[in-house]
Amino acid sequence: MKGVLFDFDGTLTKPGSIDFRAIKRDIGCPHDIAILEYIKLQSPANRALLTKILEDHEANAARSSVPNVGAEACLLSLKNRDIPIGIITRNSLKSIVAALQQFKSIKCDDFNTVITRETATPKPSPEGVYKAAEYMGCFAEELMVVGDFRFDIIAGKKAGAMTLLLTNGGESAMAPGDPKPDFVCGHLNEVIGIVLDNLTLP
Repeated sequence: MKGVLFDFDGTLTKPGSIDFRAIKRDIGCPHDIAILEYIKLQSPANRALLTKILEDHEANAARSSVPNVGAEACLLSLKNRDIPIGIITRNSLKSIVAALQQFKSIKCDDFNTVITRETATPKPSPEGVYKAAEYMGCFAEELMVVGDFRFDIIAGKKAGAMTLLLTNGGESAMAPGDPKPDFVCGHLNEVIGIVLDNLTLP
């Protein structure tokens, strides 16, 4: 492994800042369909309206988000070891930049790449993982994808990357039939040890 690719909401930020149930309610999205996939099914005019509602929710969440426990220490430890780090998210770049302003010691430029829904087909597609690997100077198989939701693990597995499911001290977000993550940990402060154990030295 040569680099680490992090999900953002609920992984680098504390869970709960973005209310997915409220978004689904406001755009009329059924509970069994993911938000971006539902919006994509709409007519162009309705798609623009629903996207605006989604972006308003994301902007509010970005202003109220805070770094997850151990997030900044984890990122700084990787950065100080010259291990490439990146973000892969179904969110917009604008909201990621806004949310990172709540971090004290980490800024957007500290990441080798930030893959958003504007950059690549959103997770669970592996496209973003492949693009991130290219920008981070390695192969997808040399990345570890860290996330708190099943889409993170599915995308990583499809790309051939190692995967780490972050539970934030709760239950697994995986569903029956999903691929199993290579690692599971409760908190970000456990990630460094896992990374170092699987690091490919130059």
